[in-house]
Amino acid sequence: MTVTQSEPVTEGPAVAGLPEVASSRPRPATARGCATRPAHPQPTGHDRYTISEVAQHTGLSAHTLRWYERIGLMPHVDRTHTGQRRFSNRDLDWLDLVSKLRLTGMPVADMVRYAELVREGEGTFAEREHLLTRHREDVRQRIAELEGTLDVLDYKIGIYADARRASERV
Repeated sequence: MTVTQSEPVTEGPAVAGLPEVASSRPRPATARGCATRPAHPQPTGHDRYTISEVAQHTGLSAHTLRWYERIGLMPHVDRTHTGQRRFSNRDLDWLDLVSKLRLTGMPVADMVRYAELVREGEGTFAEREHLLTRHREDVRQRIAELEGTLDVLDYKIGIYADARRASERV
């Protein structure tokens, strides 16, 4: 997101779209993400990137970045006087969050709704929390299913490893 959007600007939130909250609760470990800001290619104030630079930095295609903007997932990207997009570090932070949400399988419609809520401001904290909490439960269910599938794979691999070792002894 850019500073020109309606989201309140605060110093230091770990992830764009989340409020800065004073809490005694420990923050997630760096390996799990969100504990530190992602490294940016340029310092704030000198952070104006072309779409191709952002594509290279994020691994997203220029087509995807334009689509995100068109559907409201990446609304208001600053532009030069000639109309070229200029992304900021804040935009990179937002794209990092969107990439994480995509990785968890969040539907695009839910991501767009979340972006709309962020733009609407602080009055939407409860709805944002509800949306993310509901999605977290879906992710936890998928993780449990994958763990069960991993157990089956481990079992089958064990059978084949035992059979291979037995045939090597003969």
